[in-house]
Formats: sequence, structure tokens, C-alpha cells
Amino acid sequence: MKNIHGLLLVGCSALALAGCGPSDIASPGSNGVEINNPAPTPAPTAAPTPTPTPTGVTPAGGCPTIASDAGTVTGPTGTYRVCNLPSVISQSITLQKIPGLVYAMPGRVDVGCDGGYTAPTAAAPFATSTIGCPTASLTADTNVTLTIQPGVIVIASAAQAWLAVNRGNKISAVGTASQPIIFTSRDNLLGVSTNTSQGEWGGVVLMGRAPVTDCTTGTVATQCERQTEGAPNPARFGGSDNAYNAGRMSYVQIRYSGFILGNNTELQSLTGEGIGTGTTLDHIMSFNSSDDGSEFFGGSPNMKYYVAVGADDDSLDVDTGAQMNVQYALMIQRDGLGDALFEIDSNGNEADTPRTKLAVANFTAIQRQTSSNNESNDQAAGLFRGNSDTTLINGIINTPNNECIRMNGSGATPATLNAFSVVMTCNATKFIGTGTFTAAQVSGFFNVAGRNNRDDFTSTLTGAFVNGANESGATATDPKATSAFFDTTTWVGAVRNADDRWYAGWTCNSPQADFGAGNTGACTTLPTT
Repeated sequence: MKNIHGLLLVGCSALALAGCGPSDIASPGSNGVEINNPAPTPAPTAAPTPTPTPTGVTPAGGCPTIASDAGTVTGPTGTYRVCNLPSVISQSITLQKIPGLVYAMPGRVDVGCDGGYTAPTAAAPFATSTIGCPTASLTADTNVTLTIQPGVIVIASAAQAWLAVNRGNKISAVGTASQPIIFTSRDNLLGVSTNTSQGEWGGVVLMGRAPVTDCTTGTVATQCERQTEGAPNPARFGGSDNAYNAGRMSYVQIRYSGFILGNNTELQSLTGEGIGTGTTLDHIMSFNSSDDGSEFFGGSPNMKYYVAVGADDDSLDVDTGAQMNVQYALMIQRDGLGDALFEIDSNGNEADTPRTKLAVANFTAIQRQTSSNNESNDQAAGLFRGNSDTTLINGIINTPNNECIRMNGSGATPATLNAFSVVMTCNATKFIGTGTFTAAQVSGFFNVAGRNNRDDFTSTLTGAFVNGANESGATATDPKATSAFFDTTTWVGAVRNADDRWYAGWTCNSPQADFGAGNTGACTTLPTT
């Protein structure tokens, strides 16, 4: 990218700059006597044009030894030293927070090498990689951990760049409420990303050894593995370890991700693949993903405090045998864009087990009121289909111009839905039934007596996503009865009231959702601290 610098024009003002005009020569006196002045001294040499005082970020002096120096890049917030990460991180490293420095992914960056379906043992040592990793230096499982300090910014300097945390390795990306970690694109740094930009790089992918279905190699009865969606080179996941630990991601923003590599082969902001209950995910924000806000293939992941803004496909997509719990989820789509807020399915293999199982508690799911509809292929705000079982608890669906729920019946045991204390603002149709389900059946699945559900709710959300009077008056259900992972809550929705500010500080702002002052500012720019 070319940097275009402005020209500083310095003018001359007799009132501002002494000695700037011609030499002082007295005019003839009133008595007609001419006064001869001494010869003028040579005009003073013009002072050199001062160098403008830098504003915003100034570049770090160099890169740490773990990264290569790619020079500097200037954007609206200042000039940054760009430090390229290696294509394969073959030993545990820490990305330190250094003022004026961003780390860059010039392409796919692998954290360690794929350790295979099962953990290596003395009898079956570390698997030979298929992507050219230096396996000679990787002799133990969980051999590489990528640690990222609070406040670090990681940019993708190529459209097909993405971070792949392979089986047997970990990520420790733990920010804070005031210093979140930001994954974003080079365009975001340059200031050319807008509130409608998307798909400027790949995303973050965590691969693990928990069970999956819809195998691309093996069978569910033998050794079921899948290939990462959108990855042209091998990036496999799957195994038999429900407690698999891929590390921790907390207080993280992932912006402008979801690069499309081909038909139905996209990456999204965060992809969890066969990760287990040992993995910690909380305070995760997805902004303007060109695919899903997040998608989970198989495994047993849990997540709390999730924000998805502007996803161009689904805000939350769970499939291929995932057994997942999510609490405190705020999902907001752009006007007239995006597909479903939820898509829960099995990807077509209805007989595979385990069945996809999702429980979501305390969520607020919003499709903008000014659009005629915000869904395309999925046809409703929530799509539940295939070999899946979904439980919704203490939820708000606000999609006044769209249908709220579509269910597709297929297979010997079609998808199921159980809702407790869910209030919905829908269009007149409300429910869609396809496959073996009718709309009346879907309405019946939702409107079970005694469960405090309403499909005729009038939303009074304030500030776009904070509970108003009607939401505060809704009767809640204790989510802990469904999963010990959940906190007990006495309200519906993700944001209880104006004092409930779990989203504050670590998020960024956009026309879709203003999370207030004191955070990282607009999503279109980078923080300067």
C-alpha cells in the first residue's frame, strides 16, 4: 500500500514572522531630506521547515526475535512496526504488548503441528505432519502454546491468512476488559475498512480431539475426523477426548474475517473444531464476519459472554455432533444482511451420533427493524434441523419483520426444540415448518404450556439491546436445571438492565451496536493505547 503524505505549506505574515519581508528603508522625511540608510544586511536564511510532531502511534524500534521485521505501516491512528509471524510456530512463544507494534500473519500460521487423532505415546509417537512442520523439534503432545498478552493487535496482511491451532497444541489469548486482544485485517489498520467491510482475512481456528460426526475420513464407529472448512491444505480435527483443552481465549475481538475460499468453504471469526470442555472461551466479539460469527463443529465446547455483530451468515452455527452450552449471548445483524441468528444442524448425516445438542441461556438476538427481512437461505431468525436437539432458555428474539423459527423435519428422529422463558417479536407468520414438519407443529414445539414462552411479545429494548420494561417483566427460568455450566439467573435476555455492563470496555462500536465510551472505539479504527 502506498502512503500518501500531505505537503506542509508555510506562509509568510508580517504580523507573525519578524524580518520576513523586504529590508526596512525609511521613506523621505517631511523636510525633504533623504535619509541614507546603511547597506542592508543579507536577508536571513529561512529557517528549515519544522518536522511535524508525530500524532497517534509511533512505531516500535524493531521486532522481537520471534517475528521478522516487515517495516512500518501508517494509518489514521499512527504508524506501526509490523512484525511477521512465522508460518509454523514450532515452539511456545509469547506475543508481548509493545507500544507501536502489531504482529502480522502473512498467510496461514500454524500453532504447532497436527498431533493426530489420539495423543502420542511411546508406542505411537508424534504423528508425521502433512504440512511440512519441523516435527523433529516437537516430541511431546501439547508441545506448543501461543501466548498473547493483553492489548496485542494481530493483523492479517493477506486475504487468505488465518490462525490454525492444531491438535496437541494450545492458544492462551487472554486479554482484559480494558485491554482486549484484537485480531483484524491490514485494511483495518490502514483505515480503509468501513462499517460494511467483511471477509478481509480468514479467522481463528481451534482444532481438537473431541468427537465429531459427518466424517471426511474414517467413520463414527472407527476414527471419525473432519477437514477444516475452507482450508486447502490438511487441517484435521476429531478424536475421542470430550475434555480436550485447546487453551483459552478471553476478552478477544475478531474483526472483518470470514474469507471465502470456494462454494460453501468459508472461515468465520472463530471456528471451534472438536474442542472439549477443557477449552475456555469467554468475552469473545465477532464483528462483520462474511460467514458466521462463530461456528462449532463437533466437540463439547462451552462459551460465556459472546457478542456477534454484523455476521453475513449466521450469528451462531453449531453442527456435526457438537454438545455445546452458551450463556450471555448478544447477536445483532446488519440492516437487510445476514442469514439466521441461529443455525443448528448435523450437516446432512441424520443418522450419525452424537446428535448435535445446543443449550443457549440469556441471549438477545436482533435482526434490524428497518429491513423487510434479514434472512436468506434459512428463512427465519432461528433454523433448527437435522440430527439436532436445541434448548433455549431466558431468551429474546426481536425480528419484527421476519419469521422467528423454522424447523425442518428429516431422518428417523427429527430435530427437537425445547424453549423456556423465551419471548419473541416476529412478523405475522412467526413459524415455518419444512420437511416433515408443519408450521403448526413448530408452533406447538415452542408454545408448550407452563414454560413462560411468548410469540406475541412487544419488544421495549433500550439502547438497541438493553432490557426495557416489557423484558424486565418477563418470567425467567433457572438455566442451571439444564446444565451445571450455567449461572442461575432471574431475568430473560443477555443484558438485564442499564447497570448490567458485561460487554463494556472490551468491545468496539458500530452503527449496529454502540457499546458506549471507554472501549476500543469504533470498529473501523484501532485503539492507540
